[in-house]
This record gives sequence, C-alpha cells and structure tokens, in this order.
Amino acid sequence: QGSVCALCDGAETNIKKTHLCIDHDHNTGKVRALLCDRCNRGIGAFGDNLDLLEKAVLYLQKHQ
Repeated sequence: QGSVCALCDGAETNIKKTHLCIDHDHNTGKVRALLCDRCNRGIGAFGDNLDLLEKAVLYLQKHQ
C-alpha cells in the first residue's frame, strides 16, 4: 500500500502513533486495508454505517 492511508493517501500524522492502523470489518473480522489514525477513527465514529456515511457526504456537499 506504499506506507500511506488507503483513504487520504497520507502518512500517519498522529505524534503518539508512528504506524498505520489495520482496518477491519467489525462483524466479520476481515482485514480491509491500512488507514491513518484520523481516517480509522472517522470510519469508526460512523460505526461502519454506509447510509450514515452517504448522508455525511451529501451534507458536506450541500454546505460547500
């Protein structure tokens, strides 16, 4: 994956962590990709809920 986040293409930026997070499906345990701490926490905050993430995208587009 080239040592960058699968979402934002950035390297890990959290000072306390110098590695990427191993993202996984919380229902199946299947590994998906490596994410930076920020992207990993963002997806986690939405509980892997695709409907909620899509609504968030629409919300941001509406308020650009």
